[in-house]
Amino acid sequence: MRLAFIYMPVTDVERALAVYRDKLGWEEAWREGESTVALRLPGTDVELMIDHSDSGYKSGPVLEVESVAAFRDENDGALRARGEPDEIPGGFFGSFEDPFGNVLHAVDQSGDPAQQPGASE
Repeated sequence: MRLAFIYMPVTDVERALAVYRDKLGWEEAWREGESTVALRLPGTDVELMIDHSDSGYKSGPVLEVESVAAFRDENDGALRARGEPDEIPGGFFGSFEDPFGNVLHAVDQSGDPAQQPGASE
């Protein structure tokens, strides 16, 4: 498991990019269409994933795991799953809440590598 990125839902991706990319100078790492953009935080391997979303996902760290379903099962009791994992290009994404109301997300890339974010077209 590793910290892959920090998830940040926004209502306006271009406005968010004006702040994080254009003003703060964070480098664009990858895109998924026009609704999701990852920016690399300077001096780290961590990325900020800006996502136009009305899914109800909350901001929080995203952990890269082997399997979101296994992560859910292994941490049942310590973390509460916030619904079923969603299928995403290349794998699955799930959200979890700790006993204090903090949200953690988990992502796996268990699917087709050609569909993973950042894969060359």
